[in-house]
Amino acid sequence: MARIVMKFGGTSMAGTERIRRVANIVRKQAARGHEVAVVVSAMAGETDRLVNFCREANALYDPAEYDVVVASGEQVTSGLLALTLQSLGCKARSWLGWQLPIRTIEAHAKARIEEIDAQALVASMQAGEIAVIPGFQGCGSDGRVTTLGRGGSDTSAVAVAAAIKADRCDIYTDVDGVYTTDPRIVAKARKQKAVTYEEMLELASVGAKVLQTRSVGLAMKEGVRVQVLSSFVGEDAVPADEHPGTMIVSEEEMNELVEKGDMERQHVTGIAHDKNEAKVILTRVPDKPGAVAHIFEPLAAASINVDMIIQNVGRDKGETDVTFTVPQADLARAQA
Repeated sequence: MARIVMKFGGTSMAGTERIRRVANIVRKQAARGHEVAVVVSAMAGETDRLVNFCREANALYDPAEYDVVVASGEQVTSGLLALTLQSLGCKARSWLGWQLPIRTIEAHAKARIEEIDAQALVASMQAGEIAVIPGFQGCGSDGRVTTLGRGGSDTSAVAVAAAIKADRCDIYTDVDGVYTTDPRIVAKARKQKAVTYEEMLELASVGAKVLQTRSVGLAMKEGVRVQVLSSFVGEDAVPADEHPGTMIVSEEEMNELVEKGDMERQHVTGIAHDKNEAKVILTRVPDKPGAVAHIFEPLAAASINVDMIIQNVGRDKGETDVTFTVPQADLARAQA
């Protein structure tokens, strides 16, 4: 028997039919004797809809009231999943962020989790009850609802897993694992059995959309084993216990897997791509101290984010070429 956190994203929760599919996946894990907590996102597109309501109501909206509105999307899906699980004969209840509570710090709309009081949650799970928790939300020191910023449900799931000392955190998405590159673009892309926290953090930071960067950093800090797998599976799918997805693990565990022959260690784990980057090349730049700063100071003053910088080998005449990338949307301003 294990203690497992299962997280389902917006596409997995998009409508009652998909919620019932999720409920069946959860029910199967609970039926195997596991203690299960589920973290859910709002239905796909719902958060955007709620954000637009806030903007229409008041362009200069109060962030605290904004959080009240946008946090409701996850509240709806957590209640619906608990109801669906009950209809399947499971003991289940929802736990809102303020009920646990999930304590957060910093500003509304971009709060960070400080601590989770998991005592009541663990007791409920030990009694055989499936806990359903809305992701993305918590409560501040004043007791008001806070939200963690876009993509915060992954972070919620990892934080809950750390708080209850879960054996692993299963992140269910619309893909069935982490691939060497995007399989929709490269037909020969292969699914990885495991990658390290550091590798996943790097892939996520340069464009891989499988996991949110902040959640990977938290998993690495807290030592939470994370598994990425698909919620779009049939009734006869292999149970998650048999690891059909990709495990995100420490360097030590990765070395153990390699030594046991469970997998082959690769020099290159994966390749991420971003179609929204523009490459700028400046030629014949004076190869002397201060020249590069002269290039990037006005870009910084214009709030243009520069991602990658390459300074090439100098020319014979004391000149060099400088290459850098900026977001495609900022290209015209960068050129100016």
